Amino acid sequence: MDYQSIPLAERMRPKSIEEYVGQEHIIGKNGSLFKSLETGLLPSIILWGPPGSGKTTLAYLISQKLNRQFYHLSAINSGVKDVRDVIDNATKYKLMDNKPPILFIDEIHRFSKAQQDSLLGAVEKGIITLIGATTENPSFEVISPLLSRCHVYILNPLDKDNLETILDRAVKNDTELSKYKINIKEKDALFQISGGDARKMLNALELVVNVLVSENPDKEIDITNDKVLDIIQKNIVLYDKQGEQHYNIISAFIKSIRGSDPNAAVYYLARMLAAGEDIEFIARRMIILAAEDVGLANPNALLLANNCFQAIHNIGMPEARIILSETAIYLATSPKSNSVYMAIDKALQSVQETGDIPVPLHLRNAPTKLMKDIGYGKAYQYSHDYDNNFVHQEYLPNEIKNTKFYEPSENSKEKEIRKFLSFLWKGKYGY
Repeated sequence: MDYQSIPLAERMRPKSIEEYVGQEHIIGKNGSLFKSLETGLLPSIILWGPPGSGKTTLAYLISQKLNRQFYHLSAINSGVKDVRDVIDNATKYKLMDNKPPILFIDEIHRFSKAQQDSLLGAVEKGIITLIGATTENPSFEVISPLLSRCHVYILNPLDKDNLETILDRAVKNDTELSKYKINIKEKDALFQISGGDARKMLNALELVVNVLVSENPDKEIDITNDKVLDIIQKNIVLYDKQGEQHYNIISAFIKSIRGSDPNAAVYYLARMLAAGEDIEFIARRMIILAAEDVGLANPNALLLANNCFQAIHNIGMPEARIILSETAIYLATSPKSNSVYMAIDKALQSVQETGDIPVPLHLRNAPTKLMKDIGYGKAYQYSHDYDNNFVHQEYLPNEIKNTKFYEPSENSKEKEIRKFLSFLWKGKYGY
């Protein structure tokens, strides 16, 4: 392969653990992973970190350090058959060598439950040492039996010092870049573009160098922030719609609305829109929030959020940004109540604890004569036959009689609800 055709980020992959940059908390001399490598006793592990933090590189370097056979599968294009083929080969290899091979699975969170299940036996028996890489929280994306057999290491975005080391090393040591006299006069734009992702930074550097070389025959290149931003054309937003940052930004958006901060809400909305987030995903999350966090404090919030979803579906971008902004600000500035959310969760907990309690006879439907004869529907009082369309009768099963699931919050709307319930129930349920 033509060396020049290999991307700079690939050319600059470290060849040994000693060349590896970053993640000192786990691979430094006091790190727990470093100690495992020193003893040669490596458990199966999950490397959880953002893109470009060095997960794939670290997995390969671990295999080199321990002198283990290395299998590499990507969860995007591998299935159960591929896993079983590796396990069969690993089993044969282990018969000749006591050291289990390393199976590295990139983006392990994309494996289905069945695919992850297929790994369990081999991991448990020590046929392979699994190294899984994921940008997602493994607590949610890796099945519990497999997760319990792995040690999770969290990798952080590379900091400015790490990125500077990698940048300087590339300019000085790369076979292609070293052909030119490169003066990096300003680095902030490259760091900002990277967002802690070494691969993004090196890709940006390579693009900038290629453009400037084509414009500058004498091969002397000055790199400044303005040149970088001009060539890249825009300051790249650190946002991966399929990765960890996707969840971080939507989480910040929701929490800002819940916290009644319209300014932060609009900011995170802009972050998502600039990154090309699915606008219907944003609208769906606001529908959920309208019920969960605004609730009965402002029942119109749910109507507006649902109308927002319909409107952006019909209108599309770029005008949809205005509708999303109106809804986000409306929700952020609405009074808040999670009483309906708490009520249903408390009721679900009661169902889990008490099981299928029989429905009181007077509330049961009686479509047949037999059912009527045994008391179904007997003594039921029809509310509309009474004053205020209300009659005091028991609706809950006797075993959980008087249990209160809904507790009105102290906003003006639910104070009125509490007053109304108190008038009806005369102290029952504590209203």
